[in-house]
Amino acid sequence: MKRKSEGGSRHGLSRREILQGSLAVAVTAAGGMKEALAQPAAPGAQKTAATRAIDIHAHYFPQGYFDLFRAEGYGSEFHMTEQGFYFKTPNYANGPLPAKFIDLTQRLADMDAQGVAVHALSLTGPMTYWVHGQLALQLARTWNDAAVVAHQAHPDRFVVLATLPMLDPDLAVDELNRVSKLPGVRGVYMGTYIDGHDLDDPLFEPIYARIEALDLPIFLHPVAPTVGGKRLQPYSFTNLVSYPMDTTIAACHLIFGGVLDRHPKLQITLPHAGGLLPNLIGRLDHGWKVIPAAKQCAQTPSAYLQRFTYDIITHSKPLLKYIISQVGADRIMLGSDYCYEVGYKQPVEEVEQLNLNSQQRNLILGGTAAKILKI
Repeated sequence: MKRKSEGGSRHGLSRREILQGSLAVAVTAAGGMKEALAQPAAPGAQKTAATRAIDIHAHYFPQGYFDLFRAEGYGSEFHMTEQGFYFKTPNYANGPLPAKFIDLTQRLADMDAQGVAVHALSLTGPMTYWVHGQLALQLARTWNDAAVVAHQAHPDRFVVLATLPMLDPDLAVDELNRVSKLPGVRGVYMGTYIDGHDLDDPLFEPIYARIEALDLPIFLHPVAPTVGGKRLQPYSFTNLVSYPMDTTIAACHLIFGGVLDRHPKLQITLPHAGGLLPNLIGRLDHGWKVIPAAKQCAQTPSAYLQRFTYDIITHSKPLLKYIISQVGADRIMLGSDYCYEVGYKQPVEEVEQLNLNSQQRNLILGGTAAKILKI
């Protein structure tokens, strides 16, 4: 990929100036939230105030992150329209997406209407894996710093799941050391498949070791390109089918590849209720017993189900109840996939409709997340 010279972009701005401008935009956007918080909370927010509902699957795009897309050398685009915003990288495009991905005022209004007290802010596709080296680091730092600004403006409403330039372990560890000291950073967000590397790739071992030493949880999410190829391109199967499959494959690599054995203190959360993992676990156990090539981890795969936590995103109450029965309510956390259409518009209501006992309900709504995120 062509790199930009130190002289600046075609618009006459240096990367330092772009980054400073991006953070200024984030500060301005965050500062506009005071009026929103002064409004009375919606009835749903008051209903769950005692439990402090915490959404661990809530995506955020700071404007400063997209400002970098306009810089020469990234091969990326961003533009806002009346229908929403669009962005494009060399291997990924999306849009139109609603402005509330960016606008914290709209986000806070949605949270109040949902009865959600806290968003754990996370980046999503394309993450920072479509560029390498210093470009990836600059993207990661820009997103992390802007998310921290959002937390500082509303420390009771937002915490940060930091993103890292995973393809360069030295840079990733440096950014991890830096961002772990910033206010509001409570975990690390990571793709399930990173530019051709599965999560048991030795490339990531130094990063896991540092995350473990810092006692930070990891939250996973699928990132394009996902499993499936042309057969899963029609009907939005990439989203509907590939994403849960990618989550499953990533979990299996962490189990069978020995990552969880080598790093016994790692806390990892799987999105989309673990994908297919809970349903395949019997087959995985049997394969571990009878196929020599599969017996690479220290225990049966089912023994590792308790090493993961899971969000609630199943869109099936019977399935979610089954998963709770398999892993326990203390391993399940509220998640909405904010604010994609395939997620939940009313995640708290989804939990309320499960007819759980009060202890289970409180754990899923926020108890377990508060423990993991140290809120």
